[in-house]
Amino acid sequence: MKGIMRIMSMLLPLVVIPVLVFAGGHGGEGSEAAAWKDFFWRCVNFALFLGIIYKLAGSKIKSFFGGRTQDIQEKFASLESRKQEAEKKLREVEQRIANLENERQAILEEAKKQGEALKEAIIEKAKKDAEEIRKQAEIKAKQEFDLAVEAIKAEMADKIIESAEKIILSRLGVKEQESLIDKYLTKVVLN
Repeated sequence: MKGIMRIMSMLLPLVVIPVLVFAGGHGGEGSEAAAWKDFFWRCVNFALFLGIIYKLAGSKIKSFFGGRTQDIQEKFASLESRKQEAEKKLREVEQRIANLENERQAILEEAKKQGEALKEAIIEKAKKDAEEIRKQAEIKAKQEFDLAVEAIKAEMADKIIESAEKIILSRLGVKEQESLIDKYLTKVVLN
């Protein structure tokens, strides 16, 4: 029904314009009744022409305009759905932008925690390494001290023996020397 109304609204000027032209007159030729009769037959002829066109091509014209209308409606629906989808994506992007500050803050906090943990681990390892080095230094110093004491003892023993020999040789006899040597050697070995 809408299609017929559209066609009629397009054809209305084609009917009105000839009526206005005819109403303007023909410059005094013939009678007015003949002119109306001629106009009537022209309108009938035009109506028959429109009827034939409608009968032969009306369904194609309807389908063309109907299809065009449907196509426009589908495009409009598609555009509306794309608009809603774009608005949804815009809201998601805005939400992600708002969350970026929170994510940045969380990443910074996590980095600080990891940094502190790493710092503590490095300090703890350094303390353990320092303690190990100190223990090794003490052991080394004790070993060197023991070696030095042994060397001094050996040197003193040699000097004592040498001094004792000199003293004994100058004051004692052979038997007294041997008993004295045994006595000093026993003392040195025990110390």
